[in-house]
Amino acid sequence: MEKYVDVAPGIQLYARLDGPAGRPVVLLVAGANAAGSSWPDGLVSQLTHHHRVLRYDHRDTGRSTRVFDRDPYPVTVLATDAVAVLDAFGISRATVVGTSLGAQLTQLLLLDAADRVASAVLLCAAALPMPGARPSDHPGPSPALARVWRGLAEARDPAEVVEWKVEQWRLLNGPRLPFAENAYRRLERRAAAARGPAGPLLGPHVRADPGRLARRPELARVRVPTLVLEGSCDPVNPPPCAAILTASIPTSRRVTLADMAHLIHPLVAPQIAVQVAGFVSPAGHRFGPPPP
Repeated sequence: MEKYVDVAPGIQLYARLDGPAGRPVVLLVAGANAAGSSWPDGLVSQLTHHHRVLRYDHRDTGRSTRVFDRDPYPVTVLATDAVAVLDAFGISRATVVGTSLGAQLTQLLLLDAADRVASAVLLCAAALPMPGARPSDHPGPSPALARVWRGLAEARDPAEVVEWKVEQWRLLNGPRLPFAENAYRRLERRAAAARGPAGPLLGPHVRADPGRLARRPELARVRVPTLVLEGSCDPVNPPPCAAILTASIPTSRRVTLADMAHLIHPLVAPQIAVQVAGFVSPAGHRFGPPPP
């Protein structure tokens, strides 16, 4: 089932629901500047054997409306979008799986829409920032990735942009799992052709105001079962980020996936699917109107 969801005047999100009718729902919340199609097909396919899987394109990604350049929004709006997607499909509660920025959005749902979350899985995640936190208070990113990111503002021709992007993907993939360099180069060449010469390297979600994310102390009141899945080689949110997150949520536990970095690698996707499927509580999911 596919549909476009109205989340604000003039803003629609593309969303897709797959899997057998009547089964527990898993809502997948992608990372920054990533569409629902960024979730590996193998992971989605494995989950849809016994669950309904709901994916959607964040605003300014995929088939959803591009709006940031004419009407900037804070990062927190992306969390309210997730609730609107659940509403559009008549889903009152779901297991919510978020990766990277999507994991921070899932934390916001645990705080502001806990009645909609039967359980939560946080992948490649860091805890919401502390109020008044400085960048130095957060572990990571790795020195190599930080050097690449410092080059975001540099002028490059389209071919150089492609190579810069491929190097970023290489680092996000990590050193221990095979890197499909040619596939990522083809992906970035297609993206460059669509973006054109004036497209910014910094995506809208990176440019969006993150100020309202600083709510880590509030995580102490979360009562929803939460699973934290960390990659042992994550260059963005390296250990001890997951340990800090688990310590912040009293109903959470942590599992480390060996060799995984910041991407959901096809070789690790089956392990993630097993972890997610084992954390879904069928009794905790309901179709019908949202709770009052």
